Amino acid sequence: MRLQWKVIEAFRCMRELSLCLCEVTRDKHCTSICFSPFTFTEAVIMRLISSSARGPSSSCLTLTFLMLLLCCHIASILGHKSESALTVVENTEGGEGAGSDEDEEATVEEDEGDLEVVQPTEEWQTLKPGQAVPAGSHVRLNLQTGQREVKLGEEQLKYWTQEHREKKETKPSFSPDELKQAMKKIKEDQNPASKDADQQDSVSSKFRPLEELKRDMAQLDLLVETDVQVMKRLLDQFNSSNSTMQQRLSILLELEYLVHQVDNAQTLCSMGGLQFILEGLNSSDFRLQESSAFVLGSALASNPVVQVKAVESGALQTLLTVLATAQAHSVKKKVLFAVASLLRHFPFAQHHFLSHGGLQVLSELFRTDGRGALRTRIVTMLYDMISEKELISQAGLDPVLDASHEERVRQYSKVSLQGELLEKGWCSLVPQLLESSEHDYREKALRALLAMAPVCLEQYRSDSSLLGSLVSLRDQYQEMVQSEMILGEENGYFAEIVDLIDALQVKMNI
Repeated sequence: MRLQWKVIEAFRCMRELSLCLCEVTRDKHCTSICFSPFTFTEAVIMRLISSSARGPSSSCLTLTFLMLLLCCHIASILGHKSESALTVVENTEGGEGAGSDEDEEATVEEDEGDLEVVQPTEEWQTLKPGQAVPAGSHVRLNLQTGQREVKLGEEQLKYWTQEHREKKETKPSFSPDELKQAMKKIKEDQNPASKDADQQDSVSSKFRPLEELKRDMAQLDLLVETDVQVMKRLLDQFNSSNSTMQQRLSILLELEYLVHQVDNAQTLCSMGGLQFILEGLNSSDFRLQESSAFVLGSALASNPVVQVKAVESGALQTLLTVLATAQAHSVKKKVLFAVASLLRHFPFAQHHFLSHGGLQVLSELFRTDGRGALRTRIVTMLYDMISEKELISQAGLDPVLDASHEERVRQYSKVSLQGELLEKGWCSLVPQLLESSEHDYREKALRALLAMAPVCLEQYRSDSSLLGSLVSLRDQYQEMVQSEMILGEENGYFAEIVDLIDALQVKMNI
């Protein structure tokens, strides 16, 4: 009987050893296998105890058989490899968090080969046999279903935020060929010399050389000329004794088109073309005078170099002479254009204009003009001269000035235009332009009257016709402003004229 209890105690120790082995392997199948043989063994032992009366020889044989069976079972446990073993792979995308103590820890098996790696989420998901999980994932055994489940660990949850996942999903991927092309483009951009050379080659491939074009056009009886060559040819034709009046007029028309460019106008003066133009102004043919004045005015416009050469060549005296003696209205119109172009932003020429009786010539022309077109040009020219001097004087208050600006201020100080306007009677001449029916003429007159107010204010107040004209014009234009406002134009042209009238009346204290 004592032998039987010792056998039972030995089997219980071996059972605990088997359970420990199963616990090490972490296999539920192993646990079930361990329980099955021992349950069977215990049953056999109980049978052995109950049948001990049969004799010691049969009990020893049975005990030997059971020991052999148990040794085989332990060997099978040690060599057993579960099909549902859990494999852990290194997480290359997330954090390195560790699983919770409540969750089942995962072991690493090195000889698993290529396995399907499951990407955990924030929710538990079922693992299939043969699947691997990243390190740091939480793994548990669902006791209800008997299946393993996995989800992200705490560190992984910190890393795999929704924002990070969206950035990773939207992050563009580049192939090796695309990266090579990008690097090649960077090297090309860093080499501007080769880039410029390639660009020049591409441009050269699109256009043909000038010499080649000239040869081809020469074969077609065509001549390619630059502007300088054209002007030289035109001047030679103009001076030719065989040229007719119509041909000369056509030449002047072509020159007027060319001298709008600043360089061409200066080149024409260096060729001696300015002298030919002044000779055309002294011609007895009004058509030649008109065309010559038109070319001269276009060459002088916003071209200081030509302005200086024109004053040095005596163009101002010639223009004033033609303006005083010409009979044709078209000639006076073009000559006024040339005079205005010569005087604009040129205080030296303005000083000479006043000293040579330019205002007297203009006043005579203003009185004789019945159409109003010449009057408007004259008043506009006077207004521009007054405004230029005022602007220069205001700019002179700036503490930071250069030497050229100081010289311009000095030259404008010599131009006593407003005093000359008072002496020559322009304070009573300009208001006559308000009698015109043209809105543009009235606007120019009002602006000139405001510019002349510092010297003409006393005469304005004593001029009853001027006072009556201002009141009448304001009522007329106020009605027009109401019509503009009905049409949705709050700051229209007529409202601007009303503002000019109001400003003049304020100065006159009406």
